[in-house]
Amino acid sequence: MSVQLSTVLAFCEELLGASSIKDYCPNGLQVEGKSEVSKIIGGVTASQALIDRAVSEGADAILVHHGYFWKGEAQQITGIKKRRIQTLLQHDISLIAYHLPLDAHTEVGNNAMLAKRLGIQVDGPLDPFARPVVGNCGSLPESMSAEAFRQHVSGVLGRECQLIGDPDQEIKTLAWCTGAAQGMIEQAVARGVDAYLSGEISEPTVHLARETGVCYFAAGHHATERDGVRALGQKLQSEMDLQFEFIDIDNPV
Repeated sequence: MSVQLSTVLAFCEELLGASSIKDYCPNGLQVEGKSEVSKIIGGVTASQALIDRAVSEGADAILVHHGYFWKGEAQQITGIKKRRIQTLLQHDISLIAYHLPLDAHTEVGNNAMLAKRLGIQVDGPLDPFARPVVGNCGSLPESMSAEAFRQHVSGVLGRECQLIGDPDQEIKTLAWCTGAAQGMIEQAVARGVDAYLSGEISEPTVHLARETGVCYFAAGHHATERDGVRALGQKLQSEMDLQFEFIDIDNPV
């Protein structure tokens, strides 16, 4: 069964409200392919490896969190960018990308899905005044040591999570924001939580964690942002009887 590309885009817009969210890239359709879609390949980033897999799988569209045309990047379509876009156009494959809308959504968003997978209760936003709200605050079902939680995160995400802080420190409350949101640890400190989790880590993050006593968990940018695309694709599959396959292109970061 196939559906119109425009129907897929309209469904995603209604669900995510992407057009109302100010972002660093265009959300929705970034490269137009076939007017009808029957198979969608999902992934975190629209890399050449993912595109090549989509071609080999006979996909009509690719759904990702990290697409193209970011603010501040070179505007010329050359080199890697040319090769990626050329492959999409040659095979008439659409590229659909949702960045902040897929971080923020309370059902299929990266942060909501991460909480669900890790068994964290969502108590509210990390920054109530942020628009969109991407980070969250919450709590664990019961207190555990920082090291025990690190091992839990590593096991669930299949990637070794890094801990900055006292491994014996008991944690119950925490804040989190997927991807490259390590700078939001300052907001977590202000909220008085025991720990903060994000994807990446930078040099200042280490000192902030050590000096404030808030444990920091770096669980991987890629690893923390796999589940939003997967959840959205599965929703499309169930609602529209499309074929959807998530392909996890390995990324250690």
